[in-house]
Amino acid sequence: MQSITECYRKVSKDCFKFIRSQETTKEKFKNKEKMIKSFLIPISFWINNRTNKSKPYLIGLAGGQGTGKTTISSILRIILTKYFKLNVFKISIDDLYKTRKDRIKLSKKIHPLLMTRGVPGTHDINFIFDLLKKTKGKRFNQQRLPKFNKAIDDRLKRKSWYLVKKVPDVIIFEGWCVGARAEKNTTLKKSINSLERTEDKNLRWRKYVNIQLQTKYKKLFSKLDCLLFLKAGNFKLLQSWRLKQEALLKLNSKNKANSKIMSKNEVLTFMQTYQRVTQNMFKFAPKYSSCLLYTSDAADEEDSVDLGGRRI
Repeated sequence: MQSITECYRKVSKDCFKFIRSQETTKEKFKNKEKMIKSFLIPISFWINNRTNKSKPYLIGLAGGQGTGKTTISSILRIILTKYFKLNVFKISIDDLYKTRKDRIKLSKKIHPLLMTRGVPGTHDINFIFDLLKKTKGKRFNQQRLPKFNKAIDDRLKRKSWYLVKKVPDVIIFEGWCVGARAEKNTTLKKSINSLERTEDKNLRWRKYVNIQLQTKYKKLFSKLDCLLFLKAGNFKLLQSWRLKQEALLKLNSKNKANSKIMSKNEVLTFMQTYQRVTQNMFKFAPKYSSCLLYTSDAADEEDSVDLGGRRI
């Protein structure tokens, strides 16, 4: 307990500073001290005890849209860097989305729905494979990894990419489908929303996504040293949180003329492409994740922490 208190004293200022940068006038995080002291610092001690200087410790952090992955991963990085003196690299699977040009090609070759970013098969996960491969070499040359701008729905230019200068002690790999597993072919046959019923009548899109989970993504996720899963109460909550994210994206968008910000109906349609994999993770990820954090309406009030509308 003394170590946790000491850690909190050293990192709280930076953690609160980051949290303030994520708050809006309408949404303030509650129980910030509890979130950091009772949840994220103990998890950081747990991670630190498992790190190995011979190779990066690869953390998967998963959760539906709006569950707080960016906040949680950023605070974990602050604690691991400031208190434990670890070199931490954090990246989202969203940054690995294929370019608009590549998704157009994919949509014409496989299925029109693959123009929409999000599902397994719309990322270029070779960037992570390359990073992990290079960290095993005797000499590590700096490596750039892409950044994706959702406001323009495309990858940023190379000069704006992440630059990894040396082998990280810890890699935090966060994303809505990180750690997702393929479902049985028998369950693919039943459509779960209007988008699947009207746009994927021949099952080609959902079968393609499932094959990606069975192959490339399975290989990538097998390299995770641990998986932290943020479990929301239901899919409707994720829809409401995602709408808030889009509103904030619109507010912060600098280039509104070329903006790809979505309307409410577009967001709800967009989220239907996520629904199958998300609900499959609701059901199965708690069984194989290393650490389970419950968000609002998924945990008892006394055992949760408000995270800007989301209790952790």
